[in-house]
Amino acid sequence: MKRRNLISYATAATTSAVALPALSQTEPQQIKWRMATSWPKSLDTLFGGAQRICDRVTVMTNGKFTITPYQAGEIVGGLEVLDAVQQGTVQCGHTSSYYYKGKNPALVFATSVPFGFTAQQQNAWLYHGGGLEAIQKVYADFNVINFPAGNTGAQMGGWFREEINTLADLNGLKMRIPGLGGDVMSKLGVNVQVLPGGEVYLALERGAIDAAEFSGPSDDEKLGLYKAAKYYYYPGWWEPGATEDLLINLDAWNKLPKEYQEIFQTAAYETNLNMLAQYDVLNSEALPRLIEKGVQLRPFSPEIMQAAQKAAFQIYEENASKNGSFKEVYQKWKKFREQVFNWNKVNELSFAQFSFNKYPK
Repeated sequence: MKRRNLISYATAATTSAVALPALSQTEPQQIKWRMATSWPKSLDTLFGGAQRICDRVTVMTNGKFTITPYQAGEIVGGLEVLDAVQQGTVQCGHTSSYYYKGKNPALVFATSVPFGFTAQQQNAWLYHGGGLEAIQKVYADFNVINFPAGNTGAQMGGWFREEINTLADLNGLKMRIPGLGGDVMSKLGVNVQVLPGGEVYLALERGAIDAAEFSGPSDDEKLGLYKAAKYYYYPGWWEPGATEDLLINLDAWNKLPKEYQEIFQTAAYETNLNMLAQYDVLNSEALPRLIEKGVQLRPFSPEIMQAAQKAAFQIYEENASKNGSFKEVYQKWKKFREQVFNWNKVNELSFAQFSFNKYPK
């Protein structure tokens, strides 16, 4: 009897020993990563998006997976995040993909392109229209995987030291503007400069450039751009809904446990939606403040808008004829654009045209 009891107890103990420690054995070890970003900490909505991802990953892994974000310049410059992630200098980064147009022009579709999608349309295309898969295929050539991780919403058209009324006024103008928007402006006669956010104010204030775009009222106010140029143009036709990206080195990504990969994606998804909501609040608060400070709002003339749109689609076709990956992404983007624009003309545009202009006082 005692022998049978001993065997039973031993069996129970063995079962418990296997079952309980098995949980701890499958728990990943402490993981610590570094995240390079393209943002100074003063741009607390953009840098805050990077910080939010890191914080959410820490919370959802019970502190087992921690990521430290670094502002632009602490590890690498703001325009060098892709290089740092690709080379493994850091495991991940938070940036705008259109900064890397020179590496592959197809990457611009991850952020925003002239006369492209609003933030809502961009999210639809990325998450459910095949856009993200197409862009991840491009990033795979750099040993990187990307996920949408923030959106600024529709941006403004930039700050100008002098009024811009005609196409002739653009000729020879020195302007900070990245992405394909820069290519369009170049086609219209602008001398295009690409600078990280933290360098824009000094360049504009010192006269190294005549105009600059960065984002919208909230970020532009924080950068102090209104102190260097008083004419604030709209709309930002080159970035109607700009997505920020989480970039992850593929080797590092593949070493993560599956549940951590899911958590990382969830944190990026949350940040994508949260940042957009933040910007709608912050920009609507900042614009009146800028006007009170003497900023002069100006719309781009129909002449400039029409010429810019024509140039944009010429540039798309030119790139598609020279770059296979650009052509592949562009064709998906173009097809979805026609589809979603036709739908939004019926529901969104009709509502906006009435409601935005004819609301009760």
